[in-house]
Amino acid sequence: MNIAGSNVLIVNADDFGQSAGVNCGVIRAHEHGIVTSASLMVRWPAAEEAASYARTHPALSVGLHLDFGEWACRDGDWSPLYRVVDTCDAAAVREEVERQLSEFRRLLGREPTHIDSHQHAHLQEPVRTIVVAAASGLGIPVRRCSAAQYCGDFYGQGEGGWPYPEGITVASLLTILERLPGGMTELCCHPGEGDDLDSMYRLERSTEAEALCDPRVAQAIDASAIQLVGFARYRELAGN
Repeated sequence: MNIAGSNVLIVNADDFGQSAGVNCGVIRAHEHGIVTSASLMVRWPAAEEAASYARTHPALSVGLHLDFGEWACRDGDWSPLYRVVDTCDAAAVREEVERQLSEFRRLLGREPTHIDSHQHAHLQEPVRTIVVAAASGLGIPVRRCSAAQYCGDFYGQGEGGWPYPEGITVASLLTILERLPGGMTELCCHPGEGDDLDSMYRLERSTEAEALCDPRVAQAIDASAIQLVGFARYRELAGN
């Protein structure tokens, strides 16, 4: 299929498996909202629960959300909450990518539909080259390195971690949909429920879930003839 001139939208929920609350938000936004895809963090205890759901709900595309660590801005300074591996060490990164891919296969019993990473760590070298090579071998896309245009506008914080609640309203989401470019777009989101994460992005997750499940959003997608799909259809629609 040639997607030029058409609007194909993948709504991908990051951090699936990071906590029970995140799992609840992702599942709710899939079953009652517009989420078609999720990226699984395999290192966390709630990954087993997320994988169990995914195995019995194939309509939800599930990819790998590579986790190399997390940084948070607190009191004006960025500092690591945790570090999995030194992302400047190519050998360590390659080993960790393979380890997380192997864990994904164990959990899901198949390959991921796509790959991205926590806090976009894969966009820096040498991680980018290693991740793109791994994904190429599997024939799957990597965020910001594929035919799918990336949209991260649906987010409730600014670059320095300051609150930006207007970014995750229904009105904001409707504006994003109105301005979708032609072709294929990945809209990133972070739905969740409760407050069970030690993360700088917590309370915003339930607001995201509410907006993603608002019936006006689904109605706007239908009215605009936007084709809502998961990453499982990426190769078919991108012509790869």
